[in-house]
Amino acid sequence: MTGPDRIAVLGAGHVGPVIARLAIKAGYPVAIATSGDPEDIALIAELMIPGAQPRWASDAVAGADIVVLAIPLHRFGEIDPGLLRGKLVVDAMNYWPASEGTLQAFEHGGSSEIVARLLTGSTGSTVVKALNHIGYHELEDRARPPGDPDRRALGVAGDDAAAVATIAGLADRIGYDPVRLDGLRAGRVLEPGGPVFGAVLPLAEFERAVRQDARSLA
Repeated sequence: MTGPDRIAVLGAGHVGPVIARLAIKAGYPVAIATSGDPEDIALIAELMIPGAQPRWASDAVAGADIVVLAIPLHRFGEIDPGLLRGKLVVDAMNYWPASEGTLQAFEHGGSSEIVARLLTGSTGSTVVKALNHIGYHELEDRARPPGDPDRRALGVAGDDAAAVATIAGLADRIGYDPVRLDGLRAGRVLEPGGPVFGAVLPLAEFERAVRQDARSLA
């Protein structure tokens, strides 16, 4: 019997450490990396993410089954697509023109669809949208075990059914009821301006909001 998937979190700002802590608590081995020397985040990891292993990005990704992109979207272009070759990639990024400025590459279409096009064609990566629509400060605080009456929903969108199932399992293990959306295009409901972005909703309310939004239709 194999153990839990190994996770590499790229990004040690606000979102990355929260995702790493939740994953570690759920029993996943986690490596965390930034664009620089792992020694630069060693103390942060020790204090804020006990159990996470600081790594060079290339080493973290090489040893991972799941790679979570938890960096500002404007820095996505700094990543060598080859680094993610063949990996299951979770896009936890958001396009925020008001704070990041206009990124022409992301002006037309859902940001995760564009990330997927930039990765899958050349590297064979599989992209799933998740972990982006709940604020980092709430993502950890609102996690609940299965059956808890206060448990909330977390959207998971992708075009590969097996990859979506894997990340839905991750969502469940870290404390959320996963809602599988019908493809990456449907995942636009999770992005800024979508009906569930910034919301922490119970399962029924989340599903109702998604159904009522045209963007949920692939």
